[in-house]
Amino acid sequence: MTETISMYEQVMGAEFSTLDMAVQRFHRLAGCHELHGWVETMAPRPGLARLLALCLGAPRRASQGPIRFELRAAPDCETWTRFFPTQVMRSTLRRRGREIVESLGVVRLTFALAASEKRLEMQLLRLHFLALRCPAWLAPRIVAEETGGGEQLQFHIEAAMPYVGVVASYRGHLVLPASAAS
Repeated sequence: MTETISMYEQVMGAEFSTLDMAVQRFHRLAGCHELHGWVETMAPRPGLARLLALCLGAPRRASQGPIRFELRAAPDCETWTRFFPTQVMRSTLRRRGREIVESLGVVRLTFALAASEKRLEMQLLRLHFLALRCPAWLAPRIVAEETGGGEQLQFHIEAAMPYVGVVASYRGHLVLPASAAS
């Protein structure tokens, strides 16, 4: 039987093995999985930030509560559906060479992946909005990181646009399935 290498492992190469074991376990999941955990979302600022959050499908109200996360993972494509307490957010991630491209509503984000002190960091390289490339001076500041804690994957996501403010912000954890042991 041939073992399939996960999308994140393909992109990161040997650096993948330096991530916390819980992060490795999550990114080695294949097929369909439903995970549960806890999340806290922050509301975007009124006005343009709220409109951009709508375009992304990001949470538009502050909340705390359970999260359900559906993962459909193949070697070159993953679909993530996040069931927040107040809404649903879906994105598709694809491997493009040594990068991950996430399609989220009308936005396409291209990331480099890096390991830092056992933590996975997704570093924004490019952003396209409605197929138009965002100029560097308008590019958002994005924090997208995952850490491990025993049987949990912990995540922190925040996107802030210059002159607009925070558009999306959430953090929490997912409990990994027992069958994901490596």
